[in-house]
Amino acid sequence: MLDLFTRKKSGIVSVFVPAGFPTPKTTPALVCELAAAGVDLIELGMPYSDPLADGPVIQRANQTALQQGQTIELLFEQMTAIRKVTDIPVMVMGYYNPFLQYGAKKFLEKAADSGIHGVILPDLPMEYYETKYAALFETFKIGTSFLISPDTTEERIRLADRLSTAFLYVVSDFSITGNTTGFSDVQLSYFERIREMELQSPQLLGFGISDEHSLQLAKTYFHGGIIGSSFIRFLEQFSDSKTAIQEFCSHFRINM
Repeated sequence: MLDLFTRKKSGIVSVFVPAGFPTPKTTPALVCELAAAGVDLIELGMPYSDPLADGPVIQRANQTALQQGQTIELLFEQMTAIRKVTDIPVMVMGYYNPFLQYGAKKFLEKAADSGIHGVILPDLPMEYYETKYAALFETFKIGTSFLISPDTTEERIRLADRLSTAFLYVVSDFSITGNTTGFSDVQLSYFERIREMELQSPQLLGFGISDEHSLQLAKTYFHGGIIGSSFIRFLEQFSDSKTAIQEFCSHFRINM
């Protein structure tokens, strides 16, 4: 489990942004500026040409990063630069195919060396992780988080809870990222059901956090929330990242 959840029991704000967006050169500074602004956790995306769970905003950012030469190797170099400035927890989020092609052991070794705290691979089956990769993650002290959604059975929720060594990623809806505005009564009932299960892992809510109200709901039901598409929209709107972060923090009432 990330030390973050020991130090801070609630109200955690995590921000997702693809590595290499808006440009590969600006990624280290962007992460450090987010840390200075009061963000608790960064999820750096590994840009991929076929992002199954991502909506148009994140797809567009992925494509921009790839066109500008973002690679996994470059991500490790960016992380090394980040670690010279800030110790903010960083998770890397991507898809199983690039992880597999790069080589699991090599990837995790470089992740550990560059200061990455954990890896999130939404399309990696939990049973496959447990039998093939769990020991390797433990060797390199790299955490992982599995995703659950409203239609996940209780049995699989408890499996995801047991296997998640960073936090449990609670997906708010059935849709791809960036589509939800506000949470329905059905979703709130789902949040309540998860809370009543008294799971062992800390939980962060993602998908659909678009304003201060939805972030506050995430903090009410879980340990905090993950903001992705909304943050990327601010980066698209403002050419200067510092201005984008200031406006973003103001929109979500994040203490700078």
